[in-house]
Amino acid sequence: MAALALALTWKTVWPYVLGVVLAGLLGTIGWWLWKTHLRTVTQHRAWQTEEENAARERSMAEVDAMTWQRFESYVAELCRRDGCTQVVVSGRSGDLGADVIGRMPDGRLLVIQCKHYAPHRTVPSGDMQKFLGTAKAEHGADVAVFVATCAFTREAEKLAMRHEILALHRNLLGAWVRGATLESLLPLNGTGNGRTGRRPRSLRGPQPGREGENRDVHHRGPQPPP
Repeated sequence: MAALALALTWKTVWPYVLGVVLAGLLGTIGWWLWKTHLRTVTQHRAWQTEEENAARERSMAEVDAMTWQRFESYVAELCRRDGCTQVVVSGRSGDLGADVIGRMPDGRLLVIQCKHYAPHRTVPSGDMQKFLGTAKAEHGADVAVFVATCAFTREAEKLAMRHEILALHRNLLGAWVRGATLESLLPLNGTGNGRTGRRPRSLRGPQPGREGENRDVHHRGPQPPP
C-alpha cells in the first residue's frame, strides 16, 4: 500500500525529494570545502611561521657573530633607523647599565642595556635587578630596554614586567632586526614605557652637568641584515 501511495503521489512529491537530496549534497560539498580551506590555511600559517623563524635565525646568525662592542653599536644603529635621536654608545665598563642612550622619536629618554650572550644561555634575574636599579634611579630613563641575544629566565621576565622594562629577548630582537620598530615592540613584554610618575626629561629642561652630553646623531644607521 505504501508503494502504491508513493507511486500515486510521486509526481507531486518528487520535486521536494529532489530538493532535499540536492540540499544534502550541497551541504556535504560545502562542509568539505570549508574543512579543506581551514586545513589549507592552517598549513600555510605553519609554513609561514617556519619561514619567518628561519629568516629570523638567518639574520640572527650575523648578530651572533658580532663582538659585544659591535653588538652595542648595532643596537644603536637600529635605534637611529627607527627615528631615535641623540643616540650614543657607552662602550666602556662602569656605565651603570647604560650601554646605549638616546631619545625616542617623541623625546622620551631611552636607556638600553645590551647582553651579547650565546643563544643557549639565559639572562638571570640578577642582571635584570642591576639594570632596574640603575636605569631609572641613576639615568632617569623614561624608556628602559634590556636587549639580549638569548632568552631571559622567568624570574627576570617577571621583574621586567613588574617594573615596566622591555625585556627584548632573542625572538623580539630577531623581529627588530627584521624591520619591526622599537616603538611597536615596547608593549610586547610588560608595558615597556618606563613611566616613573615624573615628567619626561624632554619636558623638564636641561639637567645639571649634562650640557654637551648625548649629542644628536642626524644620520640613520645602516639597515639591519636581510
